[in-house]
Amino acid sequence: MENYMENPGHKDHIVVLGSGDVGRRVVETLTYANIKFVVVDSQAHTFENADYDYVVGNATEEEILIQAGVPQASTIIVTLNDDTHVMFATLISRGLNPDSTIIARANSYKSIDKIYKAGANYVAALPIVAGQMLAKMTSRCIDVSCKKMDEDIMLYEGVDIEKHTITNSDDLANKTVADISLRHKVGCTILGIERDGKIITDILPSTKMLKGDIIAVVGGREEISRFKDKYVKKP
Repeated sequence: MENYMENPGHKDHIVVLGSGDVGRRVVETLTYANIKFVVVDSQAHTFENADYDYVVGNATEEEILIQAGVPQASTIIVTLNDDTHVMFATLISRGLNPDSTIIARANSYKSIDKIYKAGANYVAALPIVAGQMLAKMTSRCIDVSCKKMDEDIMLYEGVDIEKHTITNSDDLANKTVADISLRHKVGCTILGIERDGKIITDILPSTKMLKGDIIAVVGGREEISRFKDKYVKKP
């Protein structure tokens, strides 16, 4: 597989920083969901049998992150094994891309606040959680596997993800992300949309939601509850 540095034309993608235990779980999930992504890792041997785009290099170096497409990424997942490196990678990524959603792994609870201050939107304190969270983000997560993850998933500070199918009678139908302003109204963020079997991860203020779309909304449990009260119709 070509190094991503040789094929820089990708846009609207996810960047995974680190190809260790969590990184591999994330890669498996993204591959299954057929979502475009790029992996950054300093160990070239981790990519020997890779069938996805990648960059060999230090994920705390700005040049490497630019080569991986961090400035154009909709989501950046930081899965490095050292919390100091996680903080630096998060800080540099946030500087390169102020509008991206950054999900970061914390190897120690003591590092969580520092990683948030570095610019992460969500911090997962257990190694397995980042991969599970991403699996819940994508609406291609089938019912059986999602139910299994619901049994053992533990997200820091109760962060959860709600999937919602838009109907004609929905208050969200035919409106843009800017029109509904979910973050302002209920404190949630739209991370992805599945439309006609394809997943859209580059969510812009101008992105319009249509009947039949399945949206993945992330927020704290209280925020998700407010979203459901406002938009999910009771049977």
